[in-house]
Amino acid sequence: MIDMLIQRYDRQLLIYLGVLAVMGTVMLYSASWYESFASSNGRTDMLYLQGHLKRMLVGVFFLFGFLILDYRRLKEIAPYLVIGAIILLIATKAYYLAKGFGWYKPARWLFVGPFTLQTSDFARMAIIVFMAYYIDKKRDQLKDFQMGLLPALSVLAVTMGLIVIQPDYSTALMIGAIGVLILFIGGAKISQLSLAGAGALLVGIPVLLSREYRRQRIFSFFGIGDDPEVGYQAGQSLISLGNGGIFGVGLGNSIEKNHFLPTPHTDFIFAIIGEELGFILGTVPVLTLFLLIFFRGLKVAKECTDPFGVFLAVGISFNFILYAFVNAAVVTGIFPVTGLPMPMVSYGGSGMVINMALIGI
Repeated sequence: MIDMLIQRYDRQLLIYLGVLAVMGTVMLYSASWYESFASSNGRTDMLYLQGHLKRMLVGVFFLFGFLILDYRRLKEIAPYLVIGAIILLIATKAYYLAKGFGWYKPARWLFVGPFTLQTSDFARMAIIVFMAYYIDKKRDQLKDFQMGLLPALSVLAVTMGLIVIQPDYSTALMIGAIGVLILFIGGAKISQLSLAGAGALLVGIPVLLSREYRRQRIFSFFGIGDDPEVGYQAGQSLISLGNGGIFGVGLGNSIEKNHFLPTPHTDFIFAIIGEELGFILGTVPVLTLFLLIFFRGLKVAKECTDPFGVFLAVGISFNFILYAFVNAAVVTGIFPVTGLPMPMVSYGGSGMVINMALIGI
């Protein structure tokens, strides 16, 4: 059985992922060496690179683990996965409250011994698996709002709500978008999804504007307000891309990563890619790799004869392309600033491991 699964793995998909991972690792080191040197008091310029490579090694383990695992086994544990994700999200918030950090203190990570888990990443994977399972099980009833669509939307709403109070509004929004896309492709009525979306906006917009930092980001995006610090990161990102132009300033030669652009190795690493490698050798190849992964994922879905596998592949494919292009849209000033990373490229642990597990699936 294992031999058959290994023989049938999608080589092109793994090649695209490998190229993206190598390019991401090179650019992460380039974007983070100055920050590493400064934060370690001159001891090392590879602080973030070492962390990135350790997490990538764990991710490779999960990738091949899920590659060997028959994905249909996930159908049996899908409800337990989403219940586990909800429990983890509650536990994360409760842990921070118990420590006396207050309701509005960011509560996104759960510490398990030497490991740190960003529970919203696990919730993202759980929602993709659960939605595929639910549609496969209820596809004949999905057009019935009360018996078909409402339970799925309720699970999605609870998960999103628990992520919003972490607070992590942008991740909750992305998980909601992925869940609704899977439901739409699974056969849910557009009218019902639109009605649910309108209700979500009535709740979501006041929640979005209820926090001062989110409200200032939105106002800054639309040119409202005169606080230069609010739009500083977005402005420096555009300067970085402008410096790079068509051909870039050369690998390692970014000026903005030297404490001009905040967090250049995380949410805004795409700007450093554009600055150092330029439009032709940097930003376009990276986005092209994400498109190739996306189309390869859709090809996997098309060739799958099991409805659960089809919806699973579609959800995973949209997960990658949405995260990548929303991150690129933020860096280029098309969207307001969010905290969403670029998969396989930005520095981060849980996200990388989850994304590689999803590719393995």
